[in-house]
Amino acid sequence: MAFTLPPLPYAYDALEPAIDKATMEFHHDKHHQAYVDKLNEAVDADASLQGRSLEELFANISKAPKAVRNNGGGHWNHSLFWELLAPQDRTGEPSAELAAAIDRDLGGMEKFKADFNAAGAGQFGSGWAWLIVQDGRLKITSTPNQDNPLMDVADDRGAVVLAADVWEHAYYLKYQNRRADYLKAFWTVVNWNRANELFAAAS
Repeated sequence: MAFTLPPLPYAYDALEPAIDKATMEFHHDKHHQAYVDKLNEAVDADASLQGRSLEELFANISKAPKAVRNNGGGHWNHSLFWELLAPQDRTGEPSAELAAAIDRDLGGMEKFKADFNAAGAGQFGSGWAWLIVQDGRLKITSTPNQDNPLMDVADDRGAVVLAADVWEHAYYLKYQNRRADYLKAFWTVVNWNRANELFAAAS
């Protein structure tokens, strides 16, 4: 079974003004599609990789071809990222359980947001900021390029609760080099309903 590009769960302009329509069109239709295409090419070329899920591949990604690491990560990361965004009238709120864990592990919501944004803004070059569950506790981490916390190469491994793409293609059309402004706006379109589901599953 070839990997396929999932449709966006909302219209291209549904996240405005935080994320503009043109960015969503390029990000989803061009960048994410390219990851899918190159991932399928890499898997088709290696019989030992065929029939395995991305999660299975990530567990031993250090032994996989670089094209699988980069494009498999790009496909998985973006597929989840689209789900973790929502129009402002559909974002929901952190569950009582998630909010309590943020208070316990990360010093409260405002400190969590500031520290998460710092992780994203401080990621050199391209990459991602993550909120994960590691050993039963929440932790903020970041990864370069298209790596993620499921990969055996990650400094911090765990189950993902929230993610922010800090590649320039995620924000450059609207924010130019102002990554911090993009991360500030990101919080207005976080899909807490999906984050709550991921936290519950990880817990």
